[in-house]
Amino acid sequence: MNERFRAIVHGTVFAVLVGWVLYVARDILVPVAFGVMALYVVLGSARLLGQMPVLGPRLPEWLRYALAMLVMAGALVLLGGVAMDSVDRLLARMPHYQAQLVALVQQGAALLGIESEPSWDGIRRGVLAQVDLQRLAGSTLGWAASLLGTMVVVALYVAFLMIERRHFDAKIDRLAADPQRAARIRRVIADINRRIGSYLALKTLLGVLLGVASWVVMAALGMELAPFWALLIGLLNYVPYVGSVLGVALPALFALLQFGDFRTALLLAGGLSLLQFLNGALLDPYLMGSSLNLSPFVILVSLTVWTALWGLPGAFLAVPLTASIVMVLAEFSGSRPIAVLLSKKGEV
Repeated sequence: MNERFRAIVHGTVFAVLVGWVLYVARDILVPVAFGVMALYVVLGSARLLGQMPVLGPRLPEWLRYALAMLVMAGALVLLGGVAMDSVDRLLARMPHYQAQLVALVQQGAALLGIESEPSWDGIRRGVLAQVDLQRLAGSTLGWAASLLGTMVVVALYVAFLMIERRHFDAKIDRLAADPQRAARIRRVIADINRRIGSYLALKTLLGVLLGVASWVVMAALGMELAPFWALLIGLLNYVPYVGSVLGVALPALFALLQFGDFRTALLLAGGLSLLQFLNGALLDPYLMGSSLNLSPFVILVSLTVWTALWGLPGAFLAVPLTASIVMVLAEFSGSRPIAVLLSKKGEV
């Protein structure tokens, strides 16, 4: 009993210490984690290319990696270009959005029966003081510039990781004196690479399909900044549960700000909700299955924990990071019960 209690205490202290390090060093670790995540997307995409019928087996490995890297580089350039263009358009249309915000607040006041109050002008000025769209646009511009810098750093990490992976097996052999132990470590790493890489590659494909379909719906309704919102919806597809809600709510609120019409905003929300439902109920289960073998409750808790540690980037990285930890825990007898509890059906 004393040994078990001591192990629990040591494990708790170690977990708290690791969490503190992750929080303090988040500015350094987050770009590294995104670089590893991007590398997994490249490896998973190359693996999926090799599994394509007829053409896939004929493609040499280096060509599959080159194609995957080229597509990812093009996606990063597209993301940066759309983000900067959207900020420019947002700044140009800011007076219109501010006028629409005032009109919406006036409509809300009329519904509440306070439009004729003498203090209404003061209330309206107070609302606009709290919701400063010009300041919001400036912060968005700073966010876009920071995003571009982060993407450059992530691209460099991916390039160097691709070079380093050629010597990784040799490093493992030199780290472990026992050949069987080295083989076991390589097997665990290969399993993580295969499952996480396939998950991220398929998740990226689903995000692209969802983004394109959402763009069609938004463009049909004449929504401004539709490419930006389509990219955002595709990126939010990485975030479990919350991403689907935000992928509908944020464009619908912007549509309300653009058109000033509740019916158009509700129509857009209905169309996007249908796409999210088709993705979550049909495409995602069909393509993904239970590839990471995580309990839905564990996914929700991991989303909360990683978001608390790393903010918004933690929400994007929560599922692959947690799945990797569970795979490692499953390989040791002492931590295997924890992996069983965290798994979807108790099979690890």
